[in-house]
Amino acid sequence: MTDKSRAAGGRQAGRRRCAWARSADADYVRYHDEEWGRPVHDDRRLFEMLTLEGAQAGLSWSTILRKRAGYRRAFARFEPRKVARFDARRRAALRRDAGIVRNRLKIESTVSNARAFLAVQREFGSFDRYLWSYVAGKPIVNRPRSGAVPAHTPLSDQVSRDLVKRGFRFVGTTIVYAFLQAVGVVNDHARGCFRCPPRRAPGARRVAQRRRRK
Repeated sequence: MTDKSRAAGGRQAGRRRCAWARSADADYVRYHDEEWGRPVHDDRRLFEMLTLEGAQAGLSWSTILRKRAGYRRAFARFEPRKVARFDARRRAALRRDAGIVRNRLKIESTVSNARAFLAVQREFGSFDRYLWSYVAGKPIVNRPRSGAVPAHTPLSDQVSRDLVKRGFRFVGTTIVYAFLQAVGVVNDHARGCFRCPPRRAPGARRVAQRRRRK
């Protein structure tokens, strides 16, 4: 057993997780516990997750997590302005970089997506403001049963269509739904998972609203 596996096993003890995170893979466990489903409002991080979710197409998420450090190095720590300036020579070099998925279309799309990302920032002030406007700034908390998480929803269909219209690539509705889950626009931690938000007691929302009005 590796040190990573031992560490993952230690973190798993006494905690129930979503079915996909019940693994000896320390990266999976850490990602589930510390990142997945938590609201993200930093544009650079949003660009990172949009890129990684697109890179996953046809691959496993564990593959992408193992290459995450390579992606951060290769794509200027996901600074959109820098990535948008990658020229043909830089893109060709990336196709020889074993630290990332060396797929020409995925590499090219990351650069063109950076340009589209900047256009959204110019129009809305930030990509964060654009993305979270779809849910009025409040995460959708589903509390699904284990194994009952959809591959896409009307929300991901809508966001996907708009991103495609804006020139983004590798943003099909399934990829977009995974992105929305990853950055906390949608919280799909399953019932029983220790990261699943508790159900609010009846009337709690009305009480909170009255307090805000005072």
